[in-house]
Amino acid sequence: MKSVVRAFVVRAFQPAVERAGKPAPQSRGYLFVILAAILWGTLGLLFRTLHDAFGLSGIAIAFLRATVSFAILFIALAITRRDLLKISRDAIPFFIAYGFVGVAAFYFTYVNAVIQTSVTTAAVLLYTAPAFVTLIAWRVWRESLGARKLIALVLAFVGCALVARAYDPSALQLNGIGIALGLGAGITYALYTVFSKFALARFSSWTALTFALFIGALFLAPLQNWNEFAPLAQAPRVWIPILALALGPTLGSLAFYNAGLLRVPASNASLIANIEPVIASVIAFVILGERMEGWQIVGGVMVIGGAVISNW
Repeated sequence: MKSVVRAFVVRAFQPAVERAGKPAPQSRGYLFVILAAILWGTLGLLFRTLHDAFGLSGIAIAFLRATVSFAILFIALAITRRDLLKISRDAIPFFIAYGFVGVAAFYFTYVNAVIQTSVTTAAVLLYTAPAFVTLIAWRVWRESLGARKLIALVLAFVGCALVARAYDPSALQLNGIGIALGLGAGITYALYTVFSKFALARFSSWTALTFALFIGALFLAPLQNWNEFAPLAQAPRVWIPILALALGPTLGSLAFYNAGLLRVPASNASLIANIEPVIASVIAFVILGERMEGWQIVGGVMVIGGAVISNW
């Protein structure tokens, strides 16, 4: 049994480049990408559970997500692929920036956007990220803005305004902080995507994630109110959603997505991953009873449509 488990873990953490030449059925690849999107779609539910049922703040949830995920990933790699835990000294400044933006800032803004608004609103606002990536590429790398990209930008930001209920100034004023956090999550997720492209040119995705989680946890640690962690000892069942958060949408999703990329083109995988906010919305509706107004639904469709066009 031990040898079987070890073989599975080794397979999961084996870099994609080592297996790229092996044929695999595409149908299984699409299934893996869908499973990754489903896991990402559970983020909001897990955030709400930890906040509503156990009283953990957004900053505490972000810290626990980074720390527990890092601990699990570090132990797994130390046992199976110790070579993936090595980086050069000149890469340290890059990973400091990567961990701050892609983990500390992103995790903080997204979980607090869920708490301040709703699972559905936060998930949709997160998917303004492709629009921000387009703007970053335009300003930083002087990439041209063709008709397709302009349409995607218009859809994303008009849709964002509808999701934020800009047509109702009183609602916008009441929840301005939550909307700002949601847009902050979209911006930091966009920057995380840009950093990831640079990281994956030199390192395994598991190496990049390990060091980003470690640095992100270090940035979040000084901001903690340690008295808030009492439920971790007093109510052991709190570890169920914490471990689910680490093993599901943080680590498990990447494992499934990487497995999918071995079997289907990256562009196809990106398009399929856009079902994440739809899944998050369905989960929020069925389990949490969240509902969106008609114009908000239209806005959500526009934001997701903009993301699809951006990744086409």
